[in-house]
Amino acid sequence: MTKLPEEFISATRRVMGQERFSRFMEAFSEEAPTSIRLNPKWRSVELPAPPALRPLPQPVPWCSEGYYLEGRPQFTFDPLFHAGCYYVQEASSMFICHVLRQLVSEPVAMLDLCAAPGGKSTAAIAVLPAGSTLVSNEPNPTRAQILLENITKWGHEGCTVSNSYPRDFRKARQQYGVILCDVPCSGEGMFRKDPQAIQEWSPQNVEKCWRLQREIVADAWECLAPGGLLIYSTCTFNTKENEENVRWIIEEYDAEPLAIPVEAEWGITGSLLDGFDAPVYRFIPGLTRGEGLFMAVMRKSGKWKEASGKRTDLPQDKGIKTITSDFPTGDFPSVALSYPDALRYLRGEAITLPADSPRGIVTLTYRGIPLGPAKNIGNRANNLYPKPWRIKTTHLPTEPPNILSTT
Repeated sequence: MTKLPEEFISATRRVMGQERFSRFMEAFSEEAPTSIRLNPKWRSVELPAPPALRPLPQPVPWCSEGYYLEGRPQFTFDPLFHAGCYYVQEASSMFICHVLRQLVSEPVAMLDLCAAPGGKSTAAIAVLPAGSTLVSNEPNPTRAQILLENITKWGHEGCTVSNSYPRDFRKARQQYGVILCDVPCSGEGMFRKDPQAIQEWSPQNVEKCWRLQREIVADAWECLAPGGLLIYSTCTFNTKENEENVRWIIEEYDAEPLAIPVEAEWGITGSLLDGFDAPVYRFIPGLTRGEGLFMAVMRKSGKWKEASGKRTDLPQDKGIKTITSDFPTGDFPSVALSYPDALRYLRGEAITLPADSPRGIVTLTYRGIPLGPAKNIGNRANNLYPKPWRIKTTHLPTEPPNILSTT
């Protein structure tokens, strides 16, 4: 394990207390759990019990679609992963599913302001009531393209991807019933999985993040409809970016902190800031089975109206930049692929289809699940799978990893 900064160790021990801190440090000697979240759109997909996954995958207790896996399979070589049948997501982050199910019971417009790579957005759109809409936004253009890929593959209607800054939404005067501020942070909660996060940590970066987080919340609050919900989250441990910011939101905006029912066996920790007892939810490795996460939910004052948070189309002329993929969609004839051909397709190669396959645009499938389009011209099928999404490696296995089964 990469050595943790002494300043982080002393500050985190002070925040957690010795007993929690000891259990947290012990978690660094353990393998980080791998978890996936199933896409409810593919109702036919069921978890199997192949030898590689014995014992049976264990459910994530706060997300009915989430499962822990034994070890870390090679997801790159599973066509069903590329088809959006499941999302590889750190288990703590799946808590957003539980929050939304507890608090949102009618169609709503939701904004995810800092959404890349898309884990919480795909979780949200899958559990929001039918008829809801989600704007999944990422300010960084490169990361926005990754977000677009994941949202497109997830395949749920009512989701728009945008590449704008929080201040652009404020200027556009859009209103939403739910806004998720999964704000950029110092990343302390990812130290176990990402040694680079350790290298980038510093007290100065904590201070920088703390200020940026408040700027984002200030813009978000102006976009929140009366009676709407602000979900604030980070993947860090210090109280400055967590409890202190939540306290600031409550005091600055007269926000009402909301309690979320949780089970004691989940191992979730509450506030660690002396004198601050508002409901907040901390996931600490060693205490919860996942990586570090902090989340709090607050309601804006004012009376909820039926039209509240029901956005119209995003106004491009007011600075909101929406982005779309060139991934062809339509009701095309389907042609099934074998596992080796599915991998060749995902690499961007031309595929030879059976002689009786329809000519023109077809949808190529694997185990009955659509992978993407191709143009069958007879002697070959031209590959229409987007270049940025293609598998880059040339070493391909002959047998599938069998993470899911569609039988």
